[in-house]
Amino acid sequence: MSEYIEIEEKMKKSLNVYIENLGAIRAGRANPAILNKLNVEYYGTPTPINQVASVSVPEARLIVIQPWDKSLLKEIEKEIQKSDIGINPINDGNVIRLTFPELTEDRRKEIAKDIKKIAEDAKIVIRNIRRDSIDVYKQKQKASEITEDDLRNAEDEIQKLTDKYTKQIDVELEKKEKEIMSI
Repeated sequence: MSEYIEIEEKMKKSLNVYIENLGAIRAGRANPAILNKLNVEYYGTPTPINQVASVSVPEARLIVIQPWDKSLLKEIEKEIQKSDIGINPINDGNVIRLTFPELTEDRRKEIAKDIKKIAEDAKIVIRNIRRDSIDVYKQKQKASEITEDDLRNAEDEIQKLTDKYTKQIDVELEKKEKEIMSI
């Protein structure tokens, strides 16, 4: 089983990227993860917002960003406006507030459809890892490095990993759908 660790690591990384992408989807509740992909220029270096400011969620639909250096307020505000999160920042000179509007039923259904697409893309990545891994074992079998039985066992083990990670993708999808539809 130890020979499949590398394959499992790739699948685990893909699952983590999927979970991260789901976290960045705005579901009507304030989720600081939507800021994860935003960087501000800090001493000439693009720096994630959460490394230059305190990010808190005092209410279910409000994120408060309090930079440690007030000179970054305008920079953070500009970066949020440029992003695709679809929320206008409110800058009061001390903090930036992001207020999340209530989601309409149509918007919830649209988001649910979007996250299903993201889930399917993640499953495709997992299946591609499976295909590439099995191809490696087929090459080994062709080169007489392993037997046909070894190849069959490898295919079975890789399929088990594939099933495990696609099931986890489905579990995460279901959690996110419930979150979106129950807000």
